[in-house]
Amino acid sequence: MAAGTLTLSSKLTPFPYSAIAIAAYTETSEIVYDEAAISVLLNLNGSKIDTEEEIVHALAKAGGLSEDSAKAASFFALAKTLRTVTAVPEIVTGLDSLDDHLAWRTFLVGHNITSADWIIWGALKSSTKIIGLLKNGKHAHLTRWNTYLESLESTQAALAGLTAAKANKARGTKVAAGFALGLEGAEMGKVVTRFPPEPSGYLHIGHAKAAMLNQYFAKMYEGKMIIRFDDTNPSKEKTEFEDTILEDLELLEIRGDVVTHTSDYFDQLYDLAIKMIEIGKAYADDTEREQMQHERREGIASAHRDDSVEENLKHFAEMKTGSTEGLRWCVRAKMSVDDPNKALRDPVIYRCNPQPHHRTGDKWKIYPTYDFACPAVDSIEGVTHALRTNEYRDRNPQYWWMIDALGLRKVKIWDFSRLNFIYTLLSKRKLHEFVNNGQVRGWDDPRFPTVRGIRRRGLAVEALRQFMLLQGPSQAIVSLEWDTIWALNKKVIDPIAPRHWAILEDKKVTVTIKGGPSAVEVKILPKHKKNPDVGEKKTVYSSTVLVDQEDAKSFEDQEEITLMDWGNAIVRSKSVDATGIVNSIEMDLHLEGDFKKTKKKITWLSQSTSEYPLIPVTLLDYDYLITKKKLEENDNIKDFITPVTEFRESALADANVRDLKKGDYLQFERKGYFIFDGENKEDGRLEFIRIPDGKAANLASKAAPSSQAVPASAEGSQSSVTDSGPVIGDPESVTKMYKMDKVHSDYQDVNQNIQKMLDILPEFYLDRTTTESYDNFAIPQTIYRFPKWYRESRWSRKYIHK
Repeated sequence: MAAGTLTLSSKLTPFPYSAIAIAAYTETSEIVYDEAAISVLLNLNGSKIDTEEEIVHALAKAGGLSEDSAKAASFFALAKTLRTVTAVPEIVTGLDSLDDHLAWRTFLVGHNITSADWIIWGALKSSTKIIGLLKNGKHAHLTRWNTYLESLESTQAALAGLTAAKANKARGTKVAAGFALGLEGAEMGKVVTRFPPEPSGYLHIGHAKAAMLNQYFAKMYEGKMIIRFDDTNPSKEKTEFEDTILEDLELLEIRGDVVTHTSDYFDQLYDLAIKMIEIGKAYADDTEREQMQHERREGIASAHRDDSVEENLKHFAEMKTGSTEGLRWCVRAKMSVDDPNKALRDPVIYRCNPQPHHRTGDKWKIYPTYDFACPAVDSIEGVTHALRTNEYRDRNPQYWWMIDALGLRKVKIWDFSRLNFIYTLLSKRKLHEFVNNGQVRGWDDPRFPTVRGIRRRGLAVEALRQFMLLQGPSQAIVSLEWDTIWALNKKVIDPIAPRHWAILEDKKVTVTIKGGPSAVEVKILPKHKKNPDVGEKKTVYSSTVLVDQEDAKSFEDQEEITLMDWGNAIVRSKSVDATGIVNSIEMDLHLEGDFKKTKKKITWLSQSTSEYPLIPVTLLDYDYLITKKKLEENDNIKDFITPVTEFRESALADANVRDLKKGDYLQFERKGYFIFDGENKEDGRLEFIRIPDGKAANLASKAAPSSQAVPASAEGSQSSVTDSGPVIGDPESVTKMYKMDKVHSDYQDVNQNIQKMLDILPEFYLDRTTTESYDNFAIPQTIYRFPKWYRESRWSRKYIHK
């Protein structure tokens, strides 16, 4: 367990990333965010330390990180320098030196992670300039090292905790960060966790949290995770659900070390039940269900509680046959009659059910309940830590009682809060009703909170994982908003989502461009202006284009607007009917115009031709299935079903969307993020499901009386909900569409900057670098090459010459 407490504010600048990362890595201190804190403070074994460097040293020592203090000191000095220098040449010199140093090394000092690694990693992380320079691809070894440290589960947990603190709206509260404190009594290499789903339905987002946490801790301690199907109720369970659950886990990139079934242990569980009866810890009971519930509530003993062992064994044997007489009986644990914890009031541990089991067939007519089977099988399978939601907390004493009564190996319980979301049903029974009543198309419907549903809606596995870690070890049972998880998702998909354009089909307006190309022209442009790795696309230019009606209505006479990826144009005339609908527009192309001075940057598409046809697509958006944020126990769900939950818009998209594969992410610029759902077999249109972006207005229930106009798009677009569905489109845009003119420099200060950096760099960096004579002083060869790429560097334009 943690020996200290690291207290800090998420608003500290520069933020002490090194401190939280090493605290999580060494598991020596609990990270607590207090927004009233004005500096970082470590309370460790009675000592208080308030500087980042000293905190890193102290936590490294407490965590047993071996290091060469002399060499580490040089890196601490460099970290301090990197936090203070602002000139790009000086920063690049430091990065070059680190890259050279790591060319033949895994870590900075020695063969393992030390405080030197964390102090440098924190310095890099706290500088947006450095992060940007690393993305330039010029420092392969340093990037490899940096990526490895950031990918560690402890680092991810620490960063998730920071995200949680920043997102916390109740300023001044303290937020425990992540799961870095670990499991009680856990030993490296010996931890065994288990994920025990019942094969009676599909996994939903609540199950995803449990599965991810079990895998997280198993990996954290280099142990193993068991996927165990809790198949003790043949009335509800099917083999098909086992297959789909394994597929769902695969979608979440969760794989168990072994897959087992509770039914594998039916013989042992039967023997344990016999043992319970023989030692007087269980008895057979034929009390009617309603009467039994009444007696348990009132603390009244069953009439059969003191029956003899022989009588109890006889009734249990009758149950095993599945006879009419046997069906009347059950077996109950003899715990307590009137314990204040009603979970301990003689719970049922065996029931009779003659229905065939999907794995064991007709062999058994009696089946253990979860409360009996779970602790027994956990112990038998070697589980060290049973992770489960805190709704089971009242039943934890029952769990331990079973293990003690049976004389089995003890298992530790680690509980966490259950996930609940507003406007969301997680009850399998209620979800079954929606499927059976045809209110959704299946268990993978985008409106469903199932793993398949949220993945089909566009939720990335990485975003889901970050969200689960972000929850931390919170025990609070609350209904969460969906905004945080979708905001995280946007950050994950934005860098890889190609940019495309679409125009609403029934609201398109034809625009004639005077001065446009006399014949159709095609140019190759990047699909993502900030990430060339996404690929290239073909953009078609012609003198007749289409724009959205909402954009057309906003144009003023003689207004200059910007056609994205083309240039400026001036509106010369508009044809408008009596209802205000724009039928056509004429514009003059004005390429010499300054796009910085225009208020409207709009998307457009060249009119479809036989050679370059536009692609008919359908844009889908969804509402919540229920209209009430949280259903109460006595609520009738039929009173709160949203009448219309699917909205479809027909649109025309650029031909590049034909290259997409089902499940690909993309952004229709100024309309939002989407996921390609494939081709509709009925009408042949490509279908795209809109991905929420985390904005509160976007996530408001469209069925709410007050939501007649709901802003609902990513990247500055808007959507209003009308009787006919959402209208997507907005004249605002954040897309950067032009290359900046090259800015040249005579580099007269480069030599001075290099010399300045050499003066402040630790001398040992020069020991591993080939040097050459240049302007009467020795500099590393990497620095000598620096001006050759610096001249054309986009970073030089961005940071030096702005």
